[in-house]
Amino acid sequence: MRLTTATNRWRSRGVLRWRTAGLLLAMFIIVGLPYLVTRVTAADSQRTNTWLNRSSVIEARTYEIAYIVHDSEAASYRMFAGDQDAATRARSLRAAHAVPTLLRQLRLLTRDNPDQQALIGSLESSVAGRLTLMNQALSRVQRGNVAGARQSLRDAEDLFPIDPQIQKLVENENALLSARQAAARRQLFNARVVLTVTALAQLLLLAIIVVTSERQIGQRQLAETREDRAVRRSRLIFQAVREPIALFDANLNSLLVNNAFSELYGGDLLEKSLPLAAIGDGAWSDPLLLQRLKDVLLRDRELWDYDAVQPADGGLQRHVVINARRLQQQDTDEPTLLLTVNDVTVRALAEQQVKELNRQLEGKVAQISDINRELEAFSYSVSHDLRAPLRHVAGFVRKLEQHLGPRVDEQAAHYIEIIGSSAQRMALLIDDLLVFSRLGRGPLRLQAVDLQSVVEEARALAESGQEGRRIVWEVAVLPMVIGDANMLRTVWQNLLGNAVKYTGQCAVARIEVSVGQGPQGEYEFTVADNGAGFDMQYADKLFGVFQRLHRASEFPGNGIGLANVRRIVARHGGRVWAEAEPGKGARFHFSLPATDTAGARS
Repeated sequence: MRLTTATNRWRSRGVLRWRTAGLLLAMFIIVGLPYLVTRVTAADSQRTNTWLNRSSVIEARTYEIAYIVHDSEAASYRMFAGDQDAATRARSLRAAHAVPTLLRQLRLLTRDNPDQQALIGSLESSVAGRLTLMNQALSRVQRGNVAGARQSLRDAEDLFPIDPQIQKLVENENALLSARQAAARRQLFNARVVLTVTALAQLLLLAIIVVTSERQIGQRQLAETREDRAVRRSRLIFQAVREPIALFDANLNSLLVNNAFSELYGGDLLEKSLPLAAIGDGAWSDPLLLQRLKDVLLRDRELWDYDAVQPADGGLQRHVVINARRLQQQDTDEPTLLLTVNDVTVRALAEQQVKELNRQLEGKVAQISDINRELEAFSYSVSHDLRAPLRHVAGFVRKLEQHLGPRVDEQAAHYIEIIGSSAQRMALLIDDLLVFSRLGRGPLRLQAVDLQSVVEEARALAESGQEGRRIVWEVAVLPMVIGDANMLRTVWQNLLGNAVKYTGQCAVARIEVSVGQGPQGEYEFTVADNGAGFDMQYADKLFGVFQRLHRASEFPGNGIGLANVRRIVARHGGRVWAEAEPGKGARFHFSLPATDTAGARS
């Protein structure tokens, strides 16, 4: 129970963790991802604007350099023409002062572009050459060499052209600007795609959240409905249980009792909350029992099968068996006590009666055992005491026959022969009686017995002295059993010997030994023959001592072999029975346990 509760708590915590992680992921997709995409888009836009502004500045600075250089050259030509105005002179000197600064600004603006840096370097060289020749032209003008000054300016135009470099610089910057604009457009397109996907994901997540929330609400309502039904069903079951059950709080005040508990101890216990000691007119006033129940609550000790005797109506006593265990409620930390009571008064009285009957039965068994021992001792002593008179009879018959010699007539010889054969038969009966007595008294020597070899040995013994007879044997594969080897050998010798004996009048004797499985899993052995058989109305006499169903003149024997078989098989925990029909053979069956738990009796 505790393991199941812990497992459910672990699963609930796992589900809660996964749900929290899912909500955090949804919040990131709904809020964080659009924020990141917007921020990246804004940064890209700002970077694009910066690139546009810088390209515009670079183009403006480039054209400004070209303009200033050309304007200074134009002012120089005016001075050559005789214009010595201060403004014209300032314009001619402007390139030397402003262009280096503009070139440094271009270098700073294009420091991340090696190609532009190379063009700017080439432009610097050209501009420097043109400025040098312009200064040379101004110096020649001051010395009055106007023609030389004009030649210097023409040489500057021819040797150091700047327009192709200016144009190349502007074209490179425009190409770079176009590439950057294309990249910016792609980034903007990607950002729009991401925002669109994000918006779709937001809508999908919102739909999932709505659907999940609705489903959870439905599941919760369904769970609440099922829980309410389960509570009602459990209460119905609780009240329908015939065993008295009650639930008590930590102070042993009743919280809930079923009808059986209320009927057993009387009073309106279903509607009232009463202390346990006040229930049942003192039935629960035993201080030892109350202390044991408090230990269950305080120390979580379970109380199992506690026998108690409680007062009942009419001055009678009630025998009960009490079980108790602590329960932990989910909505509070206080423990509760679950108490079950089993009224065993009838069983206790029955047990007392059974004990008294067992005591009487043991006395009867002891008496019967004493009688059986006396009977066995009597039969044993009688058998021994009869041997001496029989020996005397046999001996004096021989002496009488020797004494009479040739004077014995035919009738006297017949009498002597009858007396001698009767004495021999009596001796055989006494021997068989002694064997029967020993089979009932001797202990079993249990061991594993190979019945296949035992049957082969008994078969060889039964066939001895049967020369000239045709006997067809069918012996199945026989198992190993646990038993007394000598006794089981006696069983097979008697059964196979009888089969050979009672098929003596058959032209071809057929004897079959088989084994099967009984209803309880035991082995069932069968010895079948096609011999004389017998009438089943006399089958109850078949296994009695000295009981015979055929005349001795037809089939010799003493009638004790099958009695020995039944006693041996019974001592091994089995049984013996037979089936037959006169003139159509007989089938003798006996069973033995299939394992060493044979229940053999010593």
